[in-house]
Amino acid sequence: MNEMYARDISRKVRSSHRLRGNAGEPLSQPPYGYMKSPENKKQWIIDPEAAQIVKEVFAMCIEGKGNETIARILQERQVLVPMAYWQSKGLDRGGKKTQANPYKWCKTTIAKILAQQEYCGDIINFKTYSKSFKNKARISNSKENWALFKDRHEPIIDRETFEQVQKLTGKTKRRAPKNSNKKSMFCDLVYCADCGSKLWYHTNTKNDSIQYFSCSNYKTDTRGTCETRHYVREDAIAQVVMMELQYMATLLDEHEDEFAEALEKKANADSIKEKQLIEAELQKAIVRNERVASLYEKLYEDNAEGKVTDEWFMQLSHKYEVERMELKAKIAEGKERLRRLAENNRNKESFISAVRKFMEMKELTPALLHELIDRIEVYETEGTGKNRTQRIMIYYRFVGYIEISGGDRKHNHTAETRKGVAVQYLTA
Repeated sequence: MNEMYARDISRKVRSSHRLRGNAGEPLSQPPYGYMKSPENKKQWIIDPEAAQIVKEVFAMCIEGKGNETIARILQERQVLVPMAYWQSKGLDRGGKKTQANPYKWCKTTIAKILAQQEYCGDIINFKTYSKSFKNKARISNSKENWALFKDRHEPIIDRETFEQVQKLTGKTKRRAPKNSNKKSMFCDLVYCADCGSKLWYHTNTKNDSIQYFSCSNYKTDTRGTCETRHYVREDAIAQVVMMELQYMATLLDEHEDEFAEALEKKANADSIKEKQLIEAELQKAIVRNERVASLYEKLYEDNAEGKVTDEWFMQLSHKYEVERMELKAKIAEGKERLRRLAENNRNKESFISAVRKFMEMKELTPALLHELIDRIEVYETEGTGKNRTQRIMIYYRFVGYIEISGGDRKHNHTAETRKGVAVQYLTA
C-alpha cells in the first residue's frame, strides 16, 4: 500500500480518536461488569450478572483474602472467567480465546479487577498509546496524560470501598522466594509430556540442595488440568542429558557416516510436509493482503471525492487497518518459519559441530545446552518400588528426537527421587 495513504488515514483516525477521547467518550471496550447500552453504544450500563462477581471480588479482598485465594474460590464455584463469559453472551472481545478451562481464574485477573477505577463510575482514556502508524505496540501512558471523567456511568463499587481496596493491595508485598538468585540451565527447556506445559523450577524448602521441576499446569498446585505433578529432580535431568550426549559423541566418533545419514533422512522427512503447509498458508495471506490494500486505497479515493462520508470512512478504514496489520504479521511469521525451516535443513552440520564441541569440552554449559537441545519432555513416574521408571525424551535442535540403531547404547539411567527411592530414567 502507498505509504502516503496509510500515513494520512492514520492521522485522520488518530485525530478522531483524540477528539472523542477528550470529549469523554469511552475509547475502550467496557470492563467485565459493564456492557454497552443498546440505545447508546457510547454509554456503559451495568451487566448485573458480571457486576455481582465484581462486588464479591472486592468484598473478599476487604475480608483479607488474597488474589490467589479469590481466584480459587471463583474457580471452585465454576464462575466463568471474563473472556469465557463474554463468549457465552456472543460478544467478540479482544484477548486470548483458547483457554482450556473456562473457570480457571488467575490472580492477575483478580488484581486487574481490583485496580479498575472505572467501577466507580469513571471513564479513563489514553491509558496507553502507540508510537506511530507503523508501530502498533501499546505503551503505558503516564497518569498525568490520562483523560479522567468522573461519574459518567452507574458505579458498581463506591469510591470509599475502592480506595480501601487500593490501600490494602498497595500494602501487599510479595516475599522474595528463597534462593531467588538461583536458576537452572534447564529452565525454558523442560516440558510436560502429557499436557505440553512448561515445568517450573523449584528449590526444596527444607533442603535447598534439592532442586526439582514440576508441571506448571498441575491441578493441585495451580488449579490447572494436568492430573499429575511430573516431579523430576534437576540433577537427574542433568545426568540423563549428559548420558545421552556422551552416547551421541561416541556414535559420532565411531560411526560418523551412519550418524550423518540418519540425520539427513530425519531432516528430509520432517520438513517436506511442514514446508508445503506453511507455503499454502502464506500464499493465502498474501492474496488477502493485496485485496485489503486495494479496498483500503479505493476507500481513501472515494472519501476524497465525497462518495463516502467521513464517519463511514473512519469505521471501514479502522477495520481494514486492523486486518492489514494482522495479515502483515501473519506473512512475516510465515516467511520467518520458512527461513528457519530452510536453515534447519542446512544445519545438520551445525548440530554435528555442536556435538563435537561437547566432545572437546567434556562438560555441559548453558550456552552449549541451548545450542544442542530444543526441548526436554518429562513423563509421569510409573510403577512402584524397584520397578519405578520415568521417561525423559530429548528433542535436539534442527533434528528433533533421534532414534538411531547401532552402537552400545544404554537406554536408562538410575537416580534417586526426593523420597530416596531409585528411579530408572528411560530415553527410548
